[in-house]
Amino acid sequence: MRVRRAPWRLAVVSSCAKALRASRIIQSILKIYTRTGDTGETSLFDGTRVVKNDARVDAYGEVDELNACLGLACASGLDKEIEAEIVRLQRDLFALGAQLADPGEKLAARVTKAVLGDDDVTRLEQAIDRFEAELPPLRRFILAGGSPAGAALHVARAVSRRAERRMVALEPAIDGVLLRYINRLSDLLFVLARAVNHRAGVAETEW
Repeated sequence: MRVRRAPWRLAVVSSCAKALRASRIIQSILKIYTRTGDTGETSLFDGTRVVKNDARVDAYGEVDELNACLGLACASGLDKEIEAEIVRLQRDLFALGAQLADPGEKLAARVTKAVLGDDDVTRLEQAIDRFEAELPPLRRFILAGGSPAGAALHVARAVSRRAERRMVALEPAIDGVLLRYINRLSDLLFVLARAVNHRAGVAETEW
């Protein structure tokens, strides 16, 4: 005789199974060491195993370094307006790194906050215009430096350009919006470095 299970019991079992799987995934994410990279390999978003010096891993590694540089800039002392702008950029960079780790482009349908688009590029352009409006016009090239926070943002700008070079070299070519974003980001970081120094009353040194 076949025993029929009540629908609500099946639903509970299914819900518990999903919760258990989710718990295991979260535990694997939160655990600092997993031993899965001990042979010099890592996994992309779709599970593909690649060596850690793979061009794609190199690209999102540069993005990670850029994010750390922005964290250093924040720790160096910023006013609330610019700090909020930097924190928003750090969140963007998590999304950029995630997209670079997703060659199969399967991420968008699952994690919308991990996807950059043309609206984000426009947002950077608007920020550039807003901060540049308070600055004296550039007459010559300037030397990187100034206040600790301004100097940190100049370093971040240089790292952003390096990340851009790594991204341009990827095959197959990545989504063009990501290249537009990183290109505009470097411009914004340059303007922010100038704005930070200007607000701190630190004069720029011309070349």
